Amino acid sequence: MSFPRHRQRRFRRTERLRALVRETRLSREDLVLPLFVVEGRSVREPVTSMPGVHRHSVDQLLLECKRARDLGLSAVILFGVPAAKDARGSGADAPDGIVQRAVEALKRETPELVVITDVCLCEYTDHGHCGLVEGEEVLNDPSLQRLADTALSHARAGADIVAPSDMMDGRVAAIRTRLDESGFEQVAILSYAAKFASAYYGPFREAAESTPGFGDRRSYQMDAANRREALREMRLDLEEGADALMVKPALPYLDVLTDAARIFDVPLAAYHVSGEYAMIAAAAERGWIDGERAMDEALLAIKRAGADLILTYAAAEVAGRLPA
Repeated sequence: MSFPRHRQRRFRRTERLRALVRETRLSREDLVLPLFVVEGRSVREPVTSMPGVHRHSVDQLLLECKRARDLGLSAVILFGVPAAKDARGSGADAPDGIVQRAVEALKRETPELVVITDVCLCEYTDHGHCGLVEGEEVLNDPSLQRLADTALSHARAGADIVAPSDMMDGRVAAIRTRLDESGFEQVAILSYAAKFASAYYGPFREAAESTPGFGDRRSYQMDAANRREALREMRLDLEEGADALMVKPALPYLDVLTDAARIFDVPLAAYHVSGEYAMIAAAAERGWIDGERAMDEALLAIKRAGADLILTYAAAEVAGRLPA
């Protein structure tokens, strides 16, 4: 039997050879660690549906962020869980709100970390939706004021980047205008531009206590079937003033991420969401898969598809395995 001259296995024989020709590499600088911050002191409460993930009070959050920094991570994104909720999400833009206090503490204690804040109302409203509601309708335009107020309060606290995740039409323009008019033109906007109405958000909703009290979010988050619409959403957000774009979830939408990397010349983020993380962690706990290899492979796929930043609950875990 005659073999061709080209044998693909020649560079697969050893790890040194494989590393020599590796096309995609994951680095610590690619990873952003999502963190949940709650009221109280000395709180480090496990999230049962996300093994290894906790909700932290501000004092414990500082310890977690120092550990992340020491592992070589450069950025975190904060989600606040207030003690009280109401219909308008009053805690979202409160000067002494949970996220605002957390940002101030982080910029004081770990100034080298980039602090991103999630801008949405779902964690703060008693109905669990991402905007204001009337009856059972989620209102678009009246919600923009609340979102802009929230982003401004985060900027005043010291956030480096605000990340609107609500999917109200026009929210990027409203936030950009409010920030610029208030003297925070240097604060960047990372838009959850292509955020799909996904089944993969369940564990997050436990952690953030943000399950909708009625209906679902399909009237404002994207239909999972729509690829071209995702690109229109991204284009519109750039026109409104977004500095970077996000695809969420990551793995089920790698095609959208690859399209975006080909078309848009801006930083691209992908959110490896709670359900994606939890499936790997749960299967690993049961001994069904090699958890470390599966997690690394998932994040590498997201990077290979075109992400510059990957938001993942495994960021600290994976950073400890990556070369310095």
